[in-house]
Amino acid sequence: MADNSAYILNCEGISKAFGGTQALKDVQLHIKPGEVHALLGENGAGKSTLMKCVIGLIKPDEGKMDFDGKPYSASGPVDALKSGISMVHQELNPEPYLTVAESIFLKRENVRGFLLDKRAQNKRCDELLSKFQVAYTSQTMMKDLTLAQIQMVEIIKAVSCDAKLIILDEPTSSLDSTETDHLFDTIRDLKSKGVAIIYISHRMEEIFEICDRVSVFRNGTYVDSRSMEGVTRDELISMMVGREVKSVFPKVDCEIGETVLKVEGLTGGGFENINFEVHKGEILGLSGLVGSGRSETVRAIFGLDPVESGKIYLEGKEITNKNTRDAIKKGICMVNEDRKKYGLCLLRSIRENISLPNLPEKQKGLLLNQRREKAECQEVAEKLTVKCASIEHNGYSMSGGNQQKVVLAKWIMANPKVLILDEPTRGVDVGAKSEIHTLMCEFAAKGMAVIMISSELPEVMGMSDRILVYHEGRINGEIKREEILNGSVTQKEILEVAFGQERGRA
Repeated sequence: MADNSAYILNCEGISKAFGGTQALKDVQLHIKPGEVHALLGENGAGKSTLMKCVIGLIKPDEGKMDFDGKPYSASGPVDALKSGISMVHQELNPEPYLTVAESIFLKRENVRGFLLDKRAQNKRCDELLSKFQVAYTSQTMMKDLTLAQIQMVEIIKAVSCDAKLIILDEPTSSLDSTETDHLFDTIRDLKSKGVAIIYISHRMEEIFEICDRVSVFRNGTYVDSRSMEGVTRDELISMMVGREVKSVFPKVDCEIGETVLKVEGLTGGGFENINFEVHKGEILGLSGLVGSGRSETVRAIFGLDPVESGKIYLEGKEITNKNTRDAIKKGICMVNEDRKKYGLCLLRSIRENISLPNLPEKQKGLLLNQRREKAECQEVAEKLTVKCASIEHNGYSMSGGNQQKVVLAKWIMANPKVLILDEPTRGVDVGAKSEIHTLMCEFAAKGMAVIMISSELPEVMGMSDRILVYHEGRINGEIKREEILNGSVTQKEILEVAFGQERGRA
């Protein structure tokens, strides 16, 4: 039993079941004032479930909590906020038609008498935004922000609450290196003021950079807590997965064949005069800062956004993708960075989500061959180790990482010629990352052309045969795998190219 006086948050013996699934079983968590405490575990380990218990989104079946020296129980997030606990969730649900100021101060509005004082609220919001050096204002509409900008708004909202404990669930999953640095500066400032931070992340380098202690969960149970000074990366991974993970980046060199996809002079919203090609068996990495044009380029190739000028060739033939259906029919598939908005029908079952783009192959005349559909969906879900009680459960029932696996599963079943992966391991644990990376190599070995976008430089460097580095809508440099393997190119040099230092194309 922990000494309650030494901690601002104590969770003891917390258990929670959803139907036949035991999400938490007799777990504990102890957080000191003014510390950054990492909470680690694979997807489905129970991290987010415990945090939802803490902020009152769900009620634990058993156990007790103390906060700030008193017995604690919240009836919901607003109640938790009044007690001094705020949280930034991994899955973002912004109100699109609110301004940034209205979103940040929702249910905490500036009022003068009975009237809303918009001028004072906007001024206060702009002061907060200036600290994070963002490119939007208090009056920008939430619907006009990118995923990374929305995530930063949620972080600013949590910081603005003057909370004693802030929970950050995958806070940097959509942020670039500059935005992450601003966040870390803020965390260090909060820590100096005695604010406790619970930091949930699958990015090991961040855990070692910013955290003081770490607690590890596995399969809904508590494993151990350690000081970051006395633990290694391999020990943490072993505690998390309960098995050896040989390599997070298990890159296999495949035979690279003829050109599958080629773009010439491609220009559209956010990118200009883009020229590149990707070959059979090749993994092409696209790197650069958020908003540099990486995602915008592949969205246009996939038919999500219009192409203003330029040409796209597939297997030597010029093509035009008026929409995503055109692209899919031609053999181009894409895993989008925003799985909730573009990748999943959350109210539909896992089976239906996997089947959706693949239904014509499972038809007998006008009827769907349901037996074949269920068997094939079950097979691909097991191949990707999707954690679920049944593939008939809906998308909302899964953790973020398992939702990502379902998005991957539907395109794997489609067996495309070109597979575009935009942040394929966003919010995915280290064990699942290794599995997804292994699958990428398997796709390449079968002759598929793979384009991968990632904000994690170790991932781009570890998995790519070539890397194209974007800067302000243009390709500013090309890096080959052998340059990384022989040490002639480092993360620092790739970042310099992303920030504008010219390197040129090989």
